[in-house]
Amino acid sequence: MEKLITQKEIGERVAKLRKLKGFSQEELAKSIQISRPSLAQMELGNRSVDVLELQKLGLILSFSLDHFLSKDFKVNRYDEMLERESVVQEERIAVPILQVEKFKNVLLYILERCAGKPNVGETVLNKLLYFSDFNHFEMYEVHLTGAKYRKLPFGPVPQNLDAILAQMMEQAQIQRVKTDFHGFPQTRFLPLIKADLTQLKASETEIIDQVLQQMSHWSATAISNYSHQDIPWRVSKEGEEINYELVFYREAPFSVRNYGDEVEAP
Repeated sequence: MEKLITQKEIGERVAKLRKLKGFSQEELAKSIQISRPSLAQMELGNRSVDVLELQKLGLILSFSLDHFLSKDFKVNRYDEMLERESVVQEERIAVPILQVEKFKNVLLYILERCAGKPNVGETVLNKLLYFSDFNHFEMYEVHLTGAKYRKLPFGPVPQNLDAILAQMMEQAQIQRVKTDFHGFPQTRFLPLIKADLTQLKASETEIIDQVLQQMSHWSATAISNYSHQDIPWRVSKEGEEINYELVFYREAPFSVRNYGDEVEAP
């Protein structure tokens, strides 16, 4: 009896054929009428493919189902063709653009909610901002603040944060405090004004609240270590910008979206 190919093998074959044919994930997903995150999960082997989807994929990517599902499917041949043809794919569907006022209000909202928590110094704050931004993008496929994050040794850090904090201190919106926490020096920021909640949608504050409920009591070491296990940080190179699209390759416990359900942006 011939051994059936696994769900993971199906996903790998779909990904290789997609790249060979020059499709982005967004283009192929639209062609077979599923969401881009669903296709990403399919390619990772985390989502099954039904017969109708396989038929559509066969038509679009020009393969026969018999050959595609065969144990003799030559994956290496496609690897060589990809290398020879140097197919370059643009996987991004949205370039983050920083919304400064939105970012400030998200920051103020987080600081208000964490005002009584002595563990929330600069390191923890950076990670709470990161997970708020990236979890929102995974859930709704739109940016929360549009902040860009870089991979640094202690975890993801939003770019331009120092400039924004300096401006907020100048405008008496926050106060910087140097403290000592468990024998280590710590920089904290205290809110001097309230966040303008008219700038935040209910769905946005819900995502932030979920992040705070899960992580706002964690130590700097714990939240940094956790961020280092998140796929977007793990696969990025030191010092480079972290691509938001990588959230669609997350697995438990980091993924915040049920890919069996389609979620529309609020």
